[in-house]
Formats: sequence, structure tokens, C-alpha cells
Amino acid sequence: INFFESDLKADNTNIAAMNNLANSLKNIEQYFKAEQIYKKIIKMNPDYINAYNNYGNLKSDMNDTENAIKLFEQGLNIAEEKNINPLVFLNHLALEFQSINKITETKETVNKILKINPKNIGAHQILSSIYKYSLTNKETMTHVSEMKKILSDNDFEDDQKGIISFALGKAYDDLKDPETAIKFLSAGNEFMQKIKKSNITEEIKIINEMKMIFENINLNISHKSFSNKKIIFICGMPRSGTTLVEQIISSHKKVYGAGELPFLSSVVHNNFFNDSKLDKQKIAKHQNSLSNLVNDQYFENISLFNFDENVLTDKAPLNFKWIGFIKIFFPNSKIIHCNRDPKDNCLSIYKNNFSSPKMNWAFNQKDISNYHNNYNSLMRFWYSKIPEFIHTIEYEKLVSDKKNEIEKILEFCELELDDNCFNHHKNSKTPIKTVSISQARQAVYSSSVRS
Repeated sequence: INFFESDLKADNTNIAAMNNLANSLKNIEQYFKAEQIYKKIIKMNPDYINAYNNYGNLKSDMNDTENAIKLFEQGLNIAEEKNINPLVFLNHLALEFQSINKITETKETVNKILKINPKNIGAHQILSSIYKYSLTNKETMTHVSEMKKILSDNDFEDDQKGIISFALGKAYDDLKDPETAIKFLSAGNEFMQKIKKSNITEEIKIINEMKMIFENINLNISHKSFSNKKIIFICGMPRSGTTLVEQIISSHKKVYGAGELPFLSSVVHNNFFNDSKLDKQKIAKHQNSLSNLVNDQYFENISLFNFDENVLTDKAPLNFKWIGFIKIFFPNSKIIHCNRDPKDNCLSIYKNNFSSPKMNWAFNQKDISNYHNNYNSLMRFWYSKIPEFIHTIEYEKLVSDKKNEIEKILEFCELELDDNCFNHHKNSKTPIKTVSISQARQAVYSSSVRS
């Protein structure tokens, strides 16, 4: 940021420096500043194609899917006019259409990508998440053959081979061929382990620090200053039903679904960690200060999201680590903890390719089970401290007794009954951008329980 700002002092018309500055600000969640720069670039040079890509990504991060699509389409038009490769914009558009359940538009866009590049890994990954593979469906079986051909091609790096291996694992899982499915899933995890260093040691260290630090912190002393907007934090292990639960709650007419936000984790790390170590004195200081720094910074980050509702959901699963901070600094919030049978949960993690570096522990069976055991230990600790503050939803009960479980969730969240919540799969107002996209767009089903 300092370098790019220096460049712009020397030459305030340097659009490349402006674009890089905006990207850097976006990466540290300075969204408002980044947005102003992207707007300025487009005003100065309406044909500067990179700005449409980067600004579209910013809008996507802010759940402004409508404007993200507009920006990507503008970038696509410029690319086509200037004979520039349009694949980056087509890929973004396919993902945006998929996030709001526009399957026809998603497939049309993917087909455009594959017409240009039949071996485009991103396009095949999207198709694999849309298709329900069946031996009687020629289209899906043709896709299996295409992906197997790609995997045998030596032109691809390990990360791309990993993506295709996970997609083939999903295909053979659909085809009820578990032996072939696990062969491809194991290969996918092995490819990812080659390029992603496991962070299991760092994650367990943080979990243990939480228990040690918060053991002697009075969690009944909540901050007196906080926003009147209420956050429903939906957390738990990844693949435990958090996306499904958010879709149910955010279908409510009074709730805005913000999706998987990085803000709480960022605020905690920026203000309470010194050299990767949690500072207990800082927690006590902010717990008793006049201003609520954590609450203020969180809502400053989310202020650019376009919503009017007073209740919002934040479904970052790994927020279970920060429940102590939530209790102190967001005292009017609600915590929904999603719990799932450990074997089903861990297997589901192993079957999916997670792009976030926070999930680098998810490609090794021992790391997954180790993480689950430590998560379980921390949740028991939070329950021992603040049992009334947390509502646990058992995934198995949710799929077997949908009506009663949804009613309990709404009661805990202090929301009146709303029929939309019972028909969440028909509602696409909350974009889904996680690996759970295909499941959460369906009516509640029980086939994922002990399967």
C-alpha cells in the first residue's frame, strides 16, 4: 500500500498503481476505500478491463450479486470488443449465477467457457457441483469421461488435478460406486497436500489458548455498548449443516443472510493477538472500555452491504473459536451451533475441496479427526461457561424432524414463524458460495446421514 501510494504521489494518473492499491485495500478489508478507487479508475478510463474484474470481485464479496454480474458483463463486453481472452469474466459470471441458483444461466455460461477451452478446470468444477450423475444420463456420463481424460493429461498442475479428482470423486459417489469414489477423493486430497501446508498445529494452539485464556474471564460481563442490529452467528465444524441452517434462517422476511464473513476472525486477530499469541490483558481492557472496538469494527466492515434488515446471519463455521468474544462484544447476538455425527462430518470434509487457507488441515484424515476432537473439546468448554447463550442444532434431527427443529431455531432467535423458512430451497435471496451449494439448494433430505 505504501509503495502504490508513493507511486500515485509521483503520478496521480497511474491507473495500474491505483488498481493495485485498490486490490491491496480490498485484501485488508478496507472495502469503502477500495470501492472509491475502482469507481475513479472506471471514470478515468472506462475501458480499463482489470477494474471491472476486481470491482466485480469486491461486489461479490459484499453479497451484491446483481452489481457483480453487471460489472463482469461490462468487462466481458470490453474483452470481446478488444479481442481479449474473456474466460476470467465468464468464470466469474458462472459462479455468480450459480450462487443465486440460476442454473440455466450457469450452464449456458459454462458451455461458452468450454467452447473456448474444453479443458477449463473451473468450468468442469462448476458442472460437477450442478450435475447429479447417473448411468442413465448420457450428458453426465460424457462429463465423467471428459474429466478422466483431463486427469490423464500431463499438461495440468497438481492443484488442477486435485480439483478434477475431487469432481470425479463426487461423480462416482453419485453413481453409488464408493470404491472408485474414494480412489479419486484420496488422490484429490494427496494432490492438495503437495501444494498446501497443513495448519493443524497452529489451529490446535489457538483452540487450546481459548480454553486457557477464557477459563478465568467472566463471560457474564458483557460490553454495555453495541449495535442495535442483531447478528445470528451460525458456527460449528465445516460440513455440519451451517449453510443449510443459514438458508433456513435467512429465508425469514426480517433476516439478511450475509454468508460466510471473515470479519470477526480479522477483528479478533488484529486487536487481540501479538506475534500469533492471544493477549489476555487486551481482552480485559476492551471488555471494560467505553467504546466497543470489536462491535464497531465488525459493523464498519459490513456497512457497505446493501441491506435494511435489523437481523443478519454470519455463517463462518470456524467462528466457534471466538464464542467468548461474541458473548462479550456482541451480547445481543445469538449463536447457533451446528453439530453432526462425527464420522459423517469428517468424511464429508474429506470429500470436499476447500480453497480457504484456514482449511489446509482438511486434506489429511488424521488432521481432520484431530481438528474435530479439539473443536469438540472447545465447544464443551463454552457450554460449561455460557450454556444458555448457545443453541445446538443436531443435523440428524433437523433432517428427520424439520418442522419442530426449525420452530426451535426461530424461537431461540426470537423470530416469529415465517413459512419461507420451511421452504428455504425455493428462496435464493442469500447467495451460496461454499462447497455446500448443491445440497443447501434442495429440500431437507436424510441421505447424508450415516451414508
